[in-house]
Amino acid sequence: VQLQAFGGGLVQPGGSLRLSCAASGSTFSSYAMAWFRQAPGKEREFVAGINWSGRSTYYPDSVKGRFTISRDNAKKTVFLQMNNLKPEDTAAYYCAATGTYLYTEVSFYNYWGQGTLVTVSS
Repeated sequence: VQLQAFGGGLVQPGGSLRLSCAASGSTFSSYAMAWFRQAPGKEREFVAGINWSGRSTYYPDSVKGRFTISRDNAKKTVFLQMNNLKPEDTAAYYCAATGTYLYTEVSFYNYWGQGTLVTVSS
């Protein structure tokens, strides 16, 4: 599966952005999907994940209550709604696909989109 992420940009603290990740390939609906982010000089970190059906999601404490992941299997797209953004959310955001189960570790993801840059600054 090929992934393409878009929707990043510059936003003020407290603002919102919605990222999208479009997939190609016929098996999108069988993959668990996730968003990761990587700030300069830091390791890539998991920020949201969703299982194949969309019924199960998972977030780390750093974004819980502010970020929402969703998917539309018919459109082969996964979304990340980010609200109440903070300067520490500034990073390149990547979507990724794995097998049946949802994981939080980078090493379990086989497919990656290119990053889309999110900058939170006044």
